[in-house]
Amino acid sequence: MTIEPVRPEQTNATQDSDDRVRIFDTTLRDGEQAPGFSMGRREKLRLAHALETLGVDIIEAGFPQASLDDFAAVAEIARTLKTSTICALARCQNLDIDSAGRSLEAAHRSRIHVFLSTSPLHREHKLNMSKTQVLDTAVRAVERAMGLCHEVEFSAEDALRTEPEFLVEVFDAVIAAGATTVNAPDTVGYTTPAEMAELFTYLRRTVKGADKVVFSTHCHDDLGMAVANSLAAVTAGARQVECTINGIGERAGNAALEEIVMALRVRAPLYNVDTRIDSRRLFPTSRLLTQLTSQPVQRNKAIVGDNAFAHESGIHQHGMIKHRGTYEIMHPQDVGIAETRLVLGKHSGKHAIRQRLQTLGHEPDDSLMDDILVRFKALADKKREIHDEDLEAIALNLDPDATGPWRIVQLNTSSHLGGSASASVRLRHDDGHEVGEAAIGDGPVDAVLRAIERATGATLELTRFQVRAVSEGGDAQGQAQLTARHADRSWNGNGVSTDIIEATALAALAIVNRIERQLPAPAPAAVASL
Repeated sequence: MTIEPVRPEQTNATQDSDDRVRIFDTTLRDGEQAPGFSMGRREKLRLAHALETLGVDIIEAGFPQASLDDFAAVAEIARTLKTSTICALARCQNLDIDSAGRSLEAAHRSRIHVFLSTSPLHREHKLNMSKTQVLDTAVRAVERAMGLCHEVEFSAEDALRTEPEFLVEVFDAVIAAGATTVNAPDTVGYTTPAEMAELFTYLRRTVKGADKVVFSTHCHDDLGMAVANSLAAVTAGARQVECTINGIGERAGNAALEEIVMALRVRAPLYNVDTRIDSRRLFPTSRLLTQLTSQPVQRNKAIVGDNAFAHESGIHQHGMIKHRGTYEIMHPQDVGIAETRLVLGKHSGKHAIRQRLQTLGHEPDDSLMDDILVRFKALADKKREIHDEDLEAIALNLDPDATGPWRIVQLNTSSHLGGSASASVRLRHDDGHEVGEAAIGDGPVDAVLRAIERATGATLELTRFQVRAVSEGGDAQGQAQLTARHADRSWNGNGVSTDIIEATALAALAIVNRIERQLPAPAPAAVASL
């Protein structure tokens, strides 16, 4: 199939007049080929849909010539997605280019991304090619790709260690051959922001036809500067950034998409450019990737890490209570996170503790607050994080490890074919009586929650359920965090156990206990006189 290529001037995509940075996501190609991040066809398609919803301009769906499964994944993504440009990677070899073209035949808009090393080190030791051979090979590859897709991108692998004059020669030649995007990647994460800005300034001033193509940057994080280098390229005129969700990729990874997007948005007056990304989808997309690959995001990861909008320091918490701008430069909702968390721990101060107590329905006076603070600090020295039920137990002058009135005596679950499950619980109340109940649910978690509701008489409308590991190894503990609606209020509960079903039961029971302690007990039914 022959496709009429689209030149940049036909899409008004010239470099100087464009104040929009195109986001080229390579999570499914560069990111997926990193150890530990491999995905199957179904996982790739699911993530591709999420990337399109996120607003990604170009999705590099894979390397079709690498395997039959990779070819099939690219073809299915190309056939299914409707708004993003779908890109396939190819070496400057006929088989690669033809395979890429076939995989993209059903795409509403397609791009073949051909690459060839240009640095002296790669020319000598990897390619065994002269400069002339590199030039000829690059031009032939672009010309071959031109008839197989809507647009062609050329990448000069290891561009930042290539002689600048030769890089200009290569770009001159591939632009003349029809390339609409030229990419100068920092393949090994070696360069610095100043050097990056200097190179892109030089390229845009020197390359013939620079005003008719999009200059692109692709940075690796070996020295921890991938995002900074990408932003430096943008300041020097790059209008495409190649990046990945959570910064995954070869070795130390790539520039993180979420960091690029939010840097351009938060510092808009400085960069004076924007993207099409719906930033409210950043956190959900990040979490989808962790779910598909079983690779968690580090807690202190910018934008999407657990600690990105969490504060434990008493000084910081006091500032946040007074005005959130004291310690946050963006709203968590802007990236898809529900709210800022003031984490209670040994570094927390009186202001944050008092605010959390008020949220839980307690209004201690100054004298009682001093006593609560002393007991809180003593407990915080033993526990990494203090949860609502711990704080509430302190406020009620109870042992935080023995908060009731309900406690689990026995818990059993079993799963059935078709996805359903059953659970039975036996609970003991502080007044001495025990109750046992059983229930069937859509899964073990649902069954346990239903059984606890039946045993206690509480009706919970679950609005949030989150599970995370709080330790490592085969005996790792999992933490279940639940939020439920009851009596027109939201209630939180936490449970920790090496068994995630038990952790969920403990979290649900924490909510039931809090409800029973704080809400008045229903009046006993009237007894008819005989």
